Amino acid sequence: MSALVAAFRAPGQGACLLVGLGHAGVHWIAATLYLLIPFIARDLGLSYTEAGVIMTVFHVASAASNPPSGVLVDLSGRRVAVQVAALATGALGLAALGRVPSFAAICVAVGVIGAMNMLWHPAAIAELSARFPKRRGYALAIHALGANLGDAVAPLVAGWLLLVLSWPATATVTASVPLAVAAAIALVLGRGERRRASAGVHLGLAEYAHGARRMVADRAVLGLSLAAGVRTMAQGGLMLFLPLYLADVLGLGPLWLGAALMALQIGGIVAAPLAGVASDHFGRRRVAVLGLAAATVVLAALTAVAAPAAFVAGAAVLGVFLYAVRPVIHSWMMDLVPAKLGGSATSLMFGVQSALAAAAPVIGGVVADRIGLGAVFYLLAATMAAATALTAVVPRSTRIAG
Repeated sequence: MSALVAAFRAPGQGACLLVGLGHAGVHWIAATLYLLIPFIARDLGLSYTEAGVIMTVFHVASAASNPPSGVLVDLSGRRVAVQVAALATGALGLAALGRVPSFAAICVAVGVIGAMNMLWHPAAIAELSARFPKRRGYALAIHALGANLGDAVAPLVAGWLLLVLSWPATATVTASVPLAVAAAIALVLGRGERRRASAGVHLGLAEYAHGARRMVADRAVLGLSLAAGVRTMAQGGLMLFLPLYLADVLGLGPLWLGAALMALQIGGIVAAPLAGVASDHFGRRRVAVLGLAAATVVLAALTAVAAPAAFVAGAAVLGVFLYAVRPVIHSWMMDLVPAKLGGSATSLMFGVQSALAAAAPVIGGVVADRIGLGAVFYLLAATMAAATALTAVVPRSTRIAG
């Protein structure tokens, strides 16, 4: 705990917290979308498989935006500008979602949200990693804490709004929050970046190509990307099917759905900074493996819980382990690559995550339609167990030279 207090008192907290708030805005958009899915499905008469297709579009768009986003961040050096563009455009995609109530048009809007969701991460993670090279675990834990904050508060706010508004109106109203955060980042952090850009601080094409070739050939980078992808596959499936399970199996209303999703994130809010600082001191692998193993056990156990209050409590415990691991894995990847390739390394890792996560909604939807929603949770627990095993055997590697 003393190490966490020391990290929080170190200089540079303003930029760290503001980027974390931007990450909260990105996840606010995605969390609102997840909560709206049951209501979109009911309004349009969609099956579970069709509801899964909507979120598959989200992940496919995310995967497609990965390669150009990492290259853009590393070659331009305009990390703040990319963050602002990603957050603002994603918010506009959410607002558009409420104005295009047809399956095809909703898929297009969700695709925009998915692409912008992924565009944020190479810029933000590379920015924080470069700013805080000796406290990388802590800085990226604050970034992850922002994600948990957005994921926690957005469902509760959207659930409350759904009691008095339609789902299209809820989508439009909630989009104003990330738009405001994007404006704050542009005003506060944009000036320093413009100074760096005018000084010509950027990476040359030949130097970038050389470093990128070495990065994609490194077994540790590829192994960690695969482990992160399998973990995200389980997490993405959970975020889609947890609201459906609560609504269709337990028969809970929108406020209970928001409370359960909020509880899931509260665990991450508490655990992420502690895990990030612990990984700075005790090593990334040890903390990641312990967290993933515990998440596997709790996820499997949730299927035996039927009481709403007990389920919400179990979701909070799951969030402690599930989301504590996220900044540890991100920090581990940044340890393996030079700062000037941070955007592309993040794109590689998130590209694998998106590609694998794209399969989870459709596979889970088919299982839910044919066997039942409860079976999906056992499938997700098995996926989390695979992520644990892969993380434990990530090859050891020295940092890639630039």
